[in-house]
Amino acid sequence: MPPPANTAPIPRLGQRYAFVVVGVIFLCLLFSAGLRATPSVLLDPLEQAFGWSRATISLAAAIGIFFYGMAGPFAAAAMDHFGLRRVLLTALIVMAASSAASAYMTRTWHLIVLWGFFSGLGSGAVAAVLGATIANRWFVRHRGLAMGILTASTATGNLVFLPALAALASSGDWTRAVWAVAVAMALMVPLVWRLVPGRPSDVGLLPYGADPAAPPAPAAPRTGLLAATFGALGRASRTRAFWYLFATFWVCGFTTNGLVGTHLIAMCGDHGILPVQAAGLLALMGVFDLVGTTASGWLTDRYDPRKLLFVYYGLRGVSLMVLPYTDFSLYSLGIFAVFYGLDWIATVPPTLRLATDVFGDRDAPVVFGWIVAGHQIGAATAAWMGGFVREVSGSYLMAFVLSGATGIAAAVIALMIKRQRATGGLAAA
Repeated sequence: MPPPANTAPIPRLGQRYAFVVVGVIFLCLLFSAGLRATPSVLLDPLEQAFGWSRATISLAAAIGIFFYGMAGPFAAAAMDHFGLRRVLLTALIVMAASSAASAYMTRTWHLIVLWGFFSGLGSGAVAAVLGATIANRWFVRHRGLAMGILTASTATGNLVFLPALAALASSGDWTRAVWAVAVAMALMVPLVWRLVPGRPSDVGLLPYGADPAAPPAPAAPRTGLLAATFGALGRASRTRAFWYLFATFWVCGFTTNGLVGTHLIAMCGDHGILPVQAAGLLALMGVFDLVGTTASGWLTDRYDPRKLLFVYYGLRGVSLMVLPYTDFSLYSLGIFAVFYGLDWIATVPPTLRLATDVFGDRDAPVVFGWIVAGHQIGAATAAWMGGFVREVSGSYLMAFVLSGATGIAAAVIALMIKRQRATGGLAAA
């Protein structure tokens, strides 16, 4: 796919055009995260409209989360082989089409295919791997700032959109929510086509902060999609450190977007709290998530990341066990939202730091992609488990207690990781 012709701002902005690209990608990531949050506000409306069981609806959400995670490592390689714009535009069109088509679904298999398979694959390509690719291609200076902005959009978007989506879903016509998501995705297609070249060199630019006099970096050796994706996995899987990191990040997904992100609104509804009010709690978490993740990155530069993970997972586990026994008043839920928001993805910086320390610069990005896949597998498990436990027992109590117990286990596992500076592609661990 050729670069967009006559992109007017490029000559005037020069290298600063990188920030235009970041702005467009920020919106793509934000709206994609909103799409991933939509199943949580559709639980009750779909149950009432079609009589589908909560376990079945949760299964569709779980499948979507699973494919979202598994698409990441392959999407990163596809952007290199087929072009970033091709992959991104295809993903946006798939998400827009699947969301719009879901307004006409009448069978449970429609739900599973549209909100499980297609939305999962599409949103998986518009996720953390996209932010990392943009930051690496377009920035030499301020690369960390760019990555921080883009990471924040993926982590926070699924929370801050929930009040609006919940209001649309509970307005008497649940299809308004899915149409809103479809329109948002469709609007991004012309912006990406017009404003996002695949690389700076496609429009005669250097990455932001690059020295024009410096010789260009040599191209990385070309490998096949499967060789690049599974080669690093094969080397990493022979170490205990990989499985410890995979297990802790599995718990991270299990205790955040899998359980809380998918089922907190429905759980609040069991206690007489309106969906819009419950969605406001998740939006509040999203605001404090920005603060918590930034602070966690600052702490990771100064303290042992294993000890930070011990604290994060331990406190998270305790809070999940305590929540079902509160009075679900505005005061208690507000405290939970602030605390949980600060801890929502605080685990990411220390996990990435440990992966880099152990596996080195060459393998760490792909290995971390597989660790993130573990996060989404855990989230998919919790999304289904929460609906199943609620249907069988009539309460979310055991689901939250079990999730809290996994947080305590992850805290202990984090201390077992043997931190070792890597030399070359992979260090022994």
